[in-house]
Amino acid sequence: MVTLVNLRAYWRFVVVLRRFSPLIVAYWRDRKRYFLFGGSREVDTETQRERAAVLLDILLTLGPTFIKLGQLLSTRPDILPPAYIEVLEDLQDDVPPAPWEESRTVLEGELGPVDDVFDDFDRESISGASLGQVYTARYDGDPVAVKVRRPGIESLVEADLRTIRWLIPLVKQFTGSGRAFSLENLADEFAKTIREEMDYDRERTMLEQIRANFTDEERIRIPRAYEAVSGPRVLTMEYIPGTKISDIDALDEAGFDRNAIAETLQKVYLQMIIEDGMFHADPHPGNLAVDDDGAVIFYDFGMAGSVDPFIQEKIVDFYVAVARQDIDAILDTLIAMGTLSPEADREVMGNVMELAIADASGEDIEQYQVNQIIEQVESTIYEFPLRLPPNLALVLRVATFVEGVCVTLDPEFDFISTATEYLRDEGYYERTARNLAEEAGQQAQRTAEALFTVPPKADDFFDRVNRGDLHVDVTIEDDSNVLDKLAMRIAYSVLLAVGVLSATILYSFAEEWRLAAIVLVLAAPLAVALYRSFRKKRGIRARPQFTRQGMKKRRED
Repeated sequence: MVTLVNLRAYWRFVVVLRRFSPLIVAYWRDRKRYFLFGGSREVDTETQRERAAVLLDILLTLGPTFIKLGQLLSTRPDILPPAYIEVLEDLQDDVPPAPWEESRTVLEGELGPVDDVFDDFDRESISGASLGQVYTARYDGDPVAVKVRRPGIESLVEADLRTIRWLIPLVKQFTGSGRAFSLENLADEFAKTIREEMDYDRERTMLEQIRANFTDEERIRIPRAYEAVSGPRVLTMEYIPGTKISDIDALDEAGFDRNAIAETLQKVYLQMIIEDGMFHADPHPGNLAVDDDGAVIFYDFGMAGSVDPFIQEKIVDFYVAVARQDIDAILDTLIAMGTLSPEADREVMGNVMELAIADASGEDIEQYQVNQIIEQVESTIYEFPLRLPPNLALVLRVATFVEGVCVTLDPEFDFISTATEYLRDEGYYERTARNLAEEAGQQAQRTAEALFTVPPKADDFFDRVNRGDLHVDVTIEDDSNVLDKLAMRIAYSVLLAVGVLSATILYSFAEEWRLAAIVLVLAAPLAVALYRSFRKKRGIRARPQFTRQGMKKRRED
């Protein structure tokens, strides 16, 4: 049975395909210069930026779901090149509000008559986004902010999610196998994320849990929710006015210490991610403010994430390794988190990490700004087809946004130093040292055991050799099908040689030139197949991303 959602999805698929057609043609020509034949062509960074700008316009035109998709893509450097990430990072979820009468229908469907529920309600929204909009009101004498889901958004989102799922096979034609896998995961992650963001019951739960983690913290303020006047489509919260955190002139005029505000923001997010395992995941300047006492206010918990204990531990290990400039420890941590393949060339990746750290600044590690390191790691993630787990993508987004806000507050803000101080104050440095000591002790124990167990096993081995009773089973791992390709090339070569030799004999000795020509024609496909087997790309071609000249050029751009 064809439902209305399906009908809308079919129509949206046609609309989306038409909008994306210029990019589809461009990407197709990158693979086949003349559509059906011709070699591939390289795309420079400037062309990528131009295409990213076109993509940005398309996403804005297609509406709420695709705006959210663009925001998610801006956190996935394992899927898009750095040039696209830079453009999409500016994608703002800021759209005109829906008419009041439409919002009233949603409000009254959840809570009843507006004027009966609230003491007062301002019909003009104070902010509008793709999925909802916010109004101010009074409830039980308290000033409140009322977030209302955009009317009719559910059916549009569901239709668009189906459209995106149908588009995945087409998009995969222009990506490698590693990024094709990431694209399928991205579609699942996006569907889960946007449905969660439309569920205001979930947002209220996350808000209350994060607020409870900072009950005794006076340096920040998180609004409390009013459960009695909230529901799946409406969220009523305490209204806390403040100065936008990026309004530097207003903060200076009020006499606030901007460095202290930046330090508070950084340490709060470190606690959320490393200690609490639950964090506010959308820290752009529109969602952060400063109250009259200098406390940081957090708004909008629609995008919130969680981190499991294992990843928390590995994030701590990563921070400690960066602070110590321990390249091996950094690589081990990335492998443990699933970001880097265990089969990756450690020497190559080690060089990349050394360049990433060395070129971030000519000064000591304590003076580095983390966004430079993150940008370089993002470039590496795309250049080497690695996979970025969804929660780590969200953590990466948070780290980038927070560092950007902190540097806006104080251009000299030292992220790594603040993170190091936090880890020391909370005892994570000592904990890491204890873990290393325990691992060293266990390794020593295993070595000692081996000293006693290996000699008898060695004697048994040599006895079996002397008796001729030793059998060796060999299994060759060939994930890249190298042996198959080699066997195929040998087969092509032998058959081609037989064909050419047969044609030569027929022509020279039997004087059957027509038959010789037929044999050569039959052998021609073998020659083409052999040639093409050597023309296929082998391995991963990469070039250094982080030369000092390259970094200087990126800053100038």
